[in-house]
Amino acid sequence: MNYHLIGIGGAGMSVVAELLAARGHAVQGSDAKESAVLAKLRDSGIRAFAGHDAAHVTPGMTVVVSSAIRDTNPELVRARELSLDVIHRSQALALASEGQDFVAVAGAHGKTTTSGMIAVALREAGLDPSFAIGGTVIGVGSGAHLGRGPVIVAEADESDGSFLNYAPRIAVVTNVEPDHLDHYGSREAFTRAFHDFVGRIVPGGLLVACRDDDGAHELLDFAGGAGVRVLAYGRAGADLLVEGETLVWRGERHPLDLRVKGEHNRLNAAAAFAVGLELGVEPALMARCLGAFRGTGRRFEAHGVRHGVRVIDDYAHHPTEVEATLRTARVEAGGGRVLVVFQPHLFSRTRDFAERFAAALDLADDVVVTAIYPAREDPIPGVTSELVTSRMTHGQYVADLHEAARLIAGRARPGDIILTMGAGDVTDLGDEIVGRL
Repeated sequence: MNYHLIGIGGAGMSVVAELLAARGHAVQGSDAKESAVLAKLRDSGIRAFAGHDAAHVTPGMTVVVSSAIRDTNPELVRARELSLDVIHRSQALALASEGQDFVAVAGAHGKTTTSGMIAVALREAGLDPSFAIGGTVIGVGSGAHLGRGPVIVAEADESDGSFLNYAPRIAVVTNVEPDHLDHYGSREAFTRAFHDFVGRIVPGGLLVACRDDDGAHELLDFAGGAGVRVLAYGRAGADLLVEGETLVWRGERHPLDLRVKGEHNRLNAAAAFAVGLELGVEPALMARCLGAFRGTGRRFEAHGVRHGVRVIDDYAHHPTEVEATLRTARVEAGGGRVLVVFQPHLFSRTRDFAERFAAALDLADDVVVTAIYPAREDPIPGVTSELVTSRMTHGQYVADLHEAARLIAGRARPGDIILTMGAGDVTDLGDEIVGRL
């Protein structure tokens, strides 16, 4: 077949392109601008255009898009004019990975880190998996890799329901905590989607899920009742136990020496450990290989130190993620304070979780909350970041990012940690804050 991928320079799209090409398909694509990824694709024999142009799309092609591609994209418009097949990136990945052991990692939060842990540990153990992860894996340089082994690890996105396009041998669910209600409409519909995800596991496959999370616990019960094999991990009552810095599996203790911080990352490591066991990696070896994982971009990522103040960037944009990040920062700060610039992501999420965001952010010593990053949404009347700050004990609403950076830098003193948090362009403030310090 002949495929054209719109947005081929993205981490998820680029590995789909490589996988399709490896199966003998004709593959090309375009991205908004030139990049090292496009150059790499060209070196592998894939045509990659810098810039979108309707002329790139010709009769007979199957066009691949992600949810980020707007209906006004000239190539997508042309594809529809020609009545071409247009499929989602997840559908193309499923087609490209037929016959491989598919590991799909889902959950409202934790899936990027867990996917990265699995990929790096399996690579360290000698399996050389392919992977498609929605963030840069530190030490690899991207979130995509075409491996020689029979395993593919993919971050399975529940935000738009596209995770239901996969048929995994191993499905990992870090949590089933309601999010993306703008898409699903209700918490019940969100939960049903995860039930459907379990139904996508191939016969004889395995569900790995966190027993500590109420939603994932219910999913384990649902899957077990449906005859699906399950492996529960967690801090109590689970098949695989997390006890401090140790994993306990079938009575044997396996110490962890992780480079990434936080209790949540020990749980993520347990999920990755379980995947390795299912794929035949010896338990002691898998535990050691987890130590090779150095993190993913924008997950507690250091931006610099100036005058004893550390500046760290984190992708946390859900209340549970914010809380976990701030608890980790509190430990890391020792006797210092934790200062935050937080940028809410999506009007609907801010509206639905304002009270929970306020409670989580109050774990910090000083917080400046900026204007909402809209992403794919139009404004909702009456929904601003003040819905969050009005519920906080020490939060300040400052709409402008640069003014927020100036304020937080001016309040810092040696020993403090400054966190920039959110899924939008707040990440660009790190270097600015370091400079202001």
